[in-house]
Amino acid sequence: MLRKLTPYLLALPLMAFIAVFTYIPILTSLDLSFREWDFMSPDRPFVGLDNYTQLLNTHEFWNALRVTALFAVISVPIRLLLAIGIASFLVRETAASRLLRGALFLPSVTSTVSIAVVFSWVFATDYGMANALLSLFGLPKITWLQSPTLALWVIIIVNTWKQLGYDIIIYIAGLQAVPTELYDAAAVDGGRRFHVFRRITVPLVMPTTYFLLVVSVIEAFQIFTIVDVMTQGGPAGSTNMLVNMLYRIGFTLFDIGQGSALAVMLFVLLIVLAVIKSRVLGRKVHYEA
Repeated sequence: MLRKLTPYLLALPLMAFIAVFTYIPILTSLDLSFREWDFMSPDRPFVGLDNYTQLLNTHEFWNALRVTALFAVISVPIRLLLAIGIASFLVRETAASRLLRGALFLPSVTSTVSIAVVFSWVFATDYGMANALLSLFGLPKITWLQSPTLALWVIIIVNTWKQLGYDIIIYIAGLQAVPTELYDAAAVDGGRRFHVFRRITVPLVMPTTYFLLVVSVIEAFQIFTIVDVMTQGGPAGSTNMLVNMLYRIGFTLFDIGQGSALAVMLFVLLIVLAVIKSRVLGRKVHYEA
C-alpha cells in the first residue's frame, strides 16, 4: 500500500504549493469578480455580473484591449521573424556564435525595471541617446515617449530587445534538431539558400514556432512593467495595456471587484486565443517520434 502511495506523497509538496499559489488565487479572484470590495470593508456584497457589465461599457477597457491586441499583432511576428533569422546564422558551433548567443540572451535575464529605466533615458526628448544620434545628422528632436503615435512603437522596440534572446536560443535548439542529411541532399540538388530555408527549415521548426507563438502572445497580453515605468499608459492612453488598467483599478482605485473581473476576462481571452491557435496551426505542426 505504501509503495503505491509513494509517488503521490513525493508529489504532494509540489501539488500543495501549486494549489496555494495558483488554483486558490484563481478561484478567489473568480469569486471576487462577482462582488464589491475595496480591500478595507469587512463586507463583500454579491453584485452578480455588474462588474463585468461596467467594464464592457467603459471606453478605457475597449481602448486597452485594442492597444494590447495591436501590440501583440505587431511585436510577436517581429520577434519571431528576427529570432529565426538570427538563429539560422548562430546555429553553428563556433566561438563567435557562442559569444553572440550569450550577448543576445543577456537582456532576457536582466531586470525589466532596469531595462525600462535605461531606455527611458535613451528615448528622453532633451538628453536621450536617440535624439543625440538624430542631431548628428542635423535632424530635429523627436518626442518619442510623449507622442501618441510613437510611444507604442518604443514599447515594442524595448520589449523585442528584451525578449529576442530567449526566442533565438529556443530556435537554435530547434534548428539543431533538424537532420543535416536534408541540407546535404538539398545542396546536391542545387537548392538555393532561400528555398532550402523555406522548404526544409521552416516546416521542421514549426513545433518550435508554435511553442514560441503561444508563449509570446501570452507574454504580450501580460506586459506591464515596461509600460508602467516608461509611459504609465500614456500619452492619451496610447500605451494603456489591459494589465496596466487592471493594476490601476485594483491597486490604485482599490476596486477589487472590477479588477478581479478584468483578470478573469483576460484569463478567458488567453484561453480562447490558445484554442484558436491550436485549431489554426495545430494541423501544420508535426512532431517526429
